[in-house]
Amino acid sequence: MYEPIRTKSVHSTMAGSTPDFPHRSREEELDIQLAGHLAALLAVTDELRALAPGDELDAAAERLAGQVARLRGGEAPARIPLTAAENPARLADLHRRAHTLAGRALVVAASRADTAAAILAAERMDAHTAALQPPALAAR
Repeated sequence: MYEPIRTKSVHSTMAGSTPDFPHRSREEELDIQLAGHLAALLAVTDELRALAPGDELDAAAERLAGQVARLRGGEAPARIPLTAAENPARLADLHRRAHTLAGRALVVAASRADTAAAILAAERMDAHTAALQPPALAAR
């Protein structure tokens, strides 16, 4: 009914005594994942800075860039240039996206026991939650 398998599995991890592909440790994989989440959060933060400039977002963007560079071995992250705001109605969507990305970064940072990144991610989650609150609730 079925033809027998005639070739070696592509999922084999050993060819003799040397591996077929480079392996990374769990910590390296988590570093890569965390750097990716923080870089995505930085991109959204830069978009928010273009729509609603402010010192708090500027400081957050610099801290995020510093964490990404640290995780990437000193390589600076790509940044979105600040331009004139095109659609201020996107502000709430950007805050929701930033909140989600910060949450993902927090989970990975906690998994790898990176206190500095976890604190930064939690602070960003709080800031984006506050930005989504109606003004009456935020004043309480």
